[in-house]
Amino acid sequence: MAYQFQKHYTREEVRALLPEVRLWLKRLSQLRADLEKYEGRVNGLMSPGCDLGGGSVNAWVRILADLESVLVEFQRREIQVKDLDRGLLDFPALIGGKEVFLCWEQDEEDVEFWHDLDAGYAGRERL
Repeated sequence: MAYQFQKHYTREEVRALLPEVRLWLKRLSQLRADLEKYEGRVNGLMSPGCDLGGGSVNAWVRILADLESVLVEFQRREIQVKDLDRGLLDFPALIGGKEVFLCWEQDEEDVEFWHDLDAGYAGRERL
């Protein structure tokens, strides 16, 4: 059978990853706040005749690079980021030979839900 994802997580594997995932989400939240602060400064420099160099632009570019490096951690593990504000993630898994997502939100203590690949959050069912 051909699957959409190469990596399939067990509930135990997701549980083991949660401490690290929580740190990544916290880092993303901080970086997004920093980015918003610097974007206001950079946008102010976008008027004609202004030089776009300097500390604000350099900091903005560093933040973008840091954001990308954290997002790559999810991507290389095939973890789907569904909603950054909520910390909603989907982990590819197999249940009864069927490819599904284990669904987890950052305020949840444990991995307790799954849904079909095309169902989304509304289709969540308890494990």
